[in-house]
This record gives sequence, structure tokens and C-alpha cells, in this order.
Amino acid sequence: MFILYGLLAGFAAGLVLGGRPGALGDVKIHWVPVVLAGMLVQLVLFTSPVSDRVGDLGPVLYVGSTALVFAAVVRNYSLPGLPLVIVGAACNLAAIVTNGGYMPASPGAIASIGHVAITTYSNSAVIAHPVLEPLTDIFALPAWIPMTNVFSIGDVFISAGVGVVVALVMLKSRPAAPAGTLTNLAVPRHTGDK
Repeated sequence: MFILYGLLAGFAAGLVLGGRPGALGDVKIHWVPVVLAGMLVQLVLFTSPVSDRVGDLGPVLYVGSTALVFAAVVRNYSLPGLPLVIVGAACNLAAIVTNGGYMPASPGAIASIGHVAITTYSNSAVIAHPVLEPLTDIFALPAWIPMTNVFSIGDVFISAGVGVVVALVMLKSRPAAPAGTLTNLAVPRHTGDK
């Protein structure tokens, strides 16, 4: 849910800078079914009773669905701001793959948000000495923030990238300045005729 904060910040920035919210509906996104399929797999995977029973298949499904979403994000690289999302998604995917299909979470970060030890399959797990530790969930939102959770540097890139995409798309279709404003005043040309 960390991405939601980036989305809201980008939308607010787009509005403040005079962007048009309706422009978001005009964005051409490739491979939408792939993104939806990957997210649906994760939604089901991390919901009880599936997470209680998935066993060794959980990490495989998590890595596979994350790779699907990553491929779709890369396919849309030309959207302004999306390279930040790609960097973040690559960081997260690398951390998940190298740690056996789990995103390691710092015990301190987990404790700071008041979560207890996870007993079923989850996308997050406390792992002693994780591989690529700087890319794992080592940060935590303050406990008073709605939907507080742990997050990684990859999540920061993803959230920032989503915010940039939203704001730039809204600004790209900003209405032209009205006639007579400084930006639309015609400058007479000197032709040399008297």
C-alpha cells in the first residue's frame, strides 16, 4: 500500500500545478491484463486460507507474479517517470529472488509498527542475515499513519515514480493559456518597411 501515498502525492501535485485529472484516463498502458493477473495472484496468495495452505508453492507463485508485473512495467518504460518505477521494481525483485521468494523485513521495522511474527506464508518474512539487505524492508512508516507498514528503498522508487507519472500526465494535457496572456501575445515582426 506504500504506492498509494505516491499516487496521492502525484495527483495532488498535478492539481496544484494546474493539471487535468481527466488526462489520466487517456494514458495508453500496455499489457494491462498481465499486470492485473500478477496482482490478482498476489491478492489471493496472501489471503487466508490460501496463505495458510500454499506451502512451498508460495515463493514460486510470488516470484512468478512479481516477474509478470515487472515485465509489464518494463514494457511501458516510455511513460514519463516510469524508469523510477522500473528501478524500484528491479530492486524489490532482486531482493525477493535472492531470499528464496520472500521479502526480508527488519525485526526492528516490524516491531516498530506493532506487527507480530507471521505464521503463514507472506510476502514479508524476518530472515537472519538476508541477501541484499539494503534492498529489503528495513524501513517502517510511523505507527500513526493509516495502513502503516514496512518498506524498502525499491518501494520508495516505485512510489516516487508513480507520483511523477501521475503528475506529468496531468500536466501534459494542461489547457492552453487564454488568448491575451503573456504566453500567447504575438510579437510583431520588424520587416524593415517604413
